[in-house]
Amino acid sequence: MPSPTSPKDAPDRFAPLLEGLRNAKHCVALTGAGVSTLSGIPDFRGPAGLYSRKGISEDDLEIGRFRRDPQRFYSIAKELLLAPLRYKPSLVHEELARMESLGIVKAVLTQNIDGLHEEAGSRLVLNLHGSLRRDYLCLDCWTSCSSALVLQWLQEDRQVVCPSCGGRLKPDVVFFGEDLDHDTIDQAREHATKADLLLVLGTSLQVAPVDAIPRLTLDAGGKVFIVNAQPTFLDGRAAWRHTDLQSTFSATKAHLA
Repeated sequence: MPSPTSPKDAPDRFAPLLEGLRNAKHCVALTGAGVSTLSGIPDFRGPAGLYSRKGISEDDLEIGRFRRDPQRFYSIAKELLLAPLRYKPSLVHEELARMESLGIVKAVLTQNIDGLHEEAGSRLVLNLHGSLRRDYLCLDCWTSCSSALVLQWLQEDRQVVCPSCGGRLKPDVVFFGEDLDHDTIDQAREHATKADLLLVLGTSLQVAPVDAIPRLTLDAGGKVFIVNAQPTFLDGRAAWRHTDLQSTFSATKAHLA
């Protein structure tokens, strides 16, 4: 018997995916942390994720906690904050960008904040939770500071404070307790409703309101294909399900043109 990731197995195992991608009129990808773990960036809920590390919890990513103690956030999230400098796009990032260039993927909706989709070449990316590549904003004097400067400070183990007033610099990302950008989530919902094929990639669908996006596709008559190591609450409604992102996108690279 061939192994699950054997090249001989690819045409049969991945035939529904390849056929779906070839026939899709409006294919949209919804990506989560699992896509970027292939680049080496730690996720949140996985076995080696940030939440499994001693002393780190969702409370540390809550906006009220950040306002009270921003330096704790910078100390525990330093590895993630340095992602734009330290990590490169994975096969999944590259394949999604290639499929966009082929006219297959129309948009990428991502929960990730690392900017790797754009670096890989994807053009229409909706950053649902913001991006670390955007300017930081001072919560005290409301001036902005370039992300490049903040990354330099983090590399030098310097304290991250506003260069104008010494106040609290916040990255342009959505913390727990904050609303998503209304225009961005509205565009994401529009794409999900229009999609005849939605790829759910590397996300456990445990965070609202993003968890509702696949249901918009299903309710509009589209199909949802899920690739995620852990189960999701929508597995039973998925038209196709796989657990391994690397083998899935190795198959698209080899068989989709």
